Amino acid sequence: MRDYQAESLSHDPIHGYIPFTSRAGLPAGEAAEQDIIDHPWLQRLRQIHQLQTAWWVFPTAEHTRFQHVLGAMHLASRAAAELYDSLRAVCPDAPSRGYVESLMRLAALLHDVGHGPFGHFFDEHFLADYGLNHELLGGEIIRREFADSIRRVRRNPHSRLDDGETLDPEQIVFLITRPRQAAAIECRENNVGAVKRPATAVAGWASAISTPPVAAGGRFPEINHTTDNKQPPGDPPRWLRFLRALFSGLYTVDNMDFVLRDAYMSGYSARAFDLDRLLHYSEFSERGLTIHERGLSALVRFISVRAELFRAIYFHRTVRAIDLELQELFREGKRRFFPGDPREHLDCYLRLTEWSLLMEVSRWPDSDEPELRELGLRWREFLARRLKWKMVCERTVFFSPGESEQGSVLSSVETFEAAVRGQLPAALKELPIRVDTARHVHRPGAHTPAAGQNFLYDPATDAIHDLDQRMLFRRIAISYRICRIYALDDKHNALLTAALDRLTGAGGADDATNM
Repeated sequence: MRDYQAESLSHDPIHGYIPFTSRAGLPAGEAAEQDIIDHPWLQRLRQIHQLQTAWWVFPTAEHTRFQHVLGAMHLASRAAAELYDSLRAVCPDAPSRGYVESLMRLAALLHDVGHGPFGHFFDEHFLADYGLNHELLGGEIIRREFADSIRRVRRNPHSRLDDGETLDPEQIVFLITRPRQAAAIECRENNVGAVKRPATAVAGWASAISTPPVAAGGRFPEINHTTDNKQPPGDPPRWLRFLRALFSGLYTVDNMDFVLRDAYMSGYSARAFDLDRLLHYSEFSERGLTIHERGLSALVRFISVRAELFRAIYFHRTVRAIDLELQELFREGKRRFFPGDPREHLDCYLRLTEWSLLMEVSRWPDSDEPELRELGLRWREFLARRLKWKMVCERTVFFSPGESEQGSVLSSVETFEAAVRGQLPAALKELPIRVDTARHVHRPGAHTPAAGQNFLYDPATDAIHDLDQRMLFRRIAISYRICRIYALDDKHNALLTAALDRLTGAGGADDATNM
């Protein structure tokens, strides 16, 4: 009979029951997934909202990063179930199913462990001061706080590691960290044009020829999955680079969960995209994570819904107004609620959450220090949602392949604000305004580090192509920016709107008929 004591369940509104291994009945010295989940660093995520500041605008979107990472862990198992056989076919040196699945589950569970209060906002307005973001800081937390437990995990609810295999925490750090410049090594070696499968290929629509791994000392050294399994110097193994697409590619265990979860919890959509179809038509080919032609429409739908969530929820006009005021409050007060570089104060960072921060600033109005008291009163106004910046106008600018954002007035907030002021009459040059150029990337540009991780299989030609080969995908913009102007009142709305229209080129030719 199945040992139900070794497994626990968490019920989730998006995925139903999410199983994880429990401590009961484990051999001595072995760690359970429950040990990772119950760790104070993971439990801390219960006090950090998933939606940054959007929960102040969408009252039902009170879900946290903790719920999200459990969902991402569950999707890691679903992806492993669909993809492991094809990964092993193209990467014969890949470790066991139990190793790959456990590695992916723990990477999904830990991918947000470095987040601070207000999520990505904290990356930009605090962690960046120290050359950090939540991924880089999360890697440090994994190394210092989780490495021993990770090495002692030997099973998940669906599979087990083979004898002699030991999970490597550095591989988890690799998976959760987005490729950057030179670090974006060959997920795309020889990825030019189409690759046709040889007649001797393993059965399956996207299976590729099983080429032997490069020997140690070659460009991609083999990795040893033993009790001494440490990441060797040089490039990571091919199978690990392929898995990275499930954490930083077009569709990942992270973004597939947050799109479903955020859409549901905000009331936007109960079923935002077809997760089952997207996973069903995915496999690993000799080029990487590849989607069958039959799944392309599901992928395009996913990308479109994700972009719409950014427009409608994450970049909602009031959410961005809240962020504008939060920027000012952070700029003046962040040194008062945290002592410095989090790497030097991890114990303090463990205790820094939205709960602790909001409790701290709520006491500032009672301070005997005039400057702190004044700052606390401004926080009190902010928390009462008495916002001073009001949106005047908004335009969206799309950037297609080949169109550079860097050469436009939207290359930075400072450049854009200077351009707006340049369009105003002399008497209004110093008008109190704030500009916002919220940016969403639909898909990485061809030359960015995260590009080249997703491909398309065409059954008609039995070939694997870049996704750009299909007009359905090529028509998707690389990115867009929502350009907004905020002011303290509506006295100069017409002039500000006209300035924005001139800068964004709004107001082109109309259609010839109603159709």
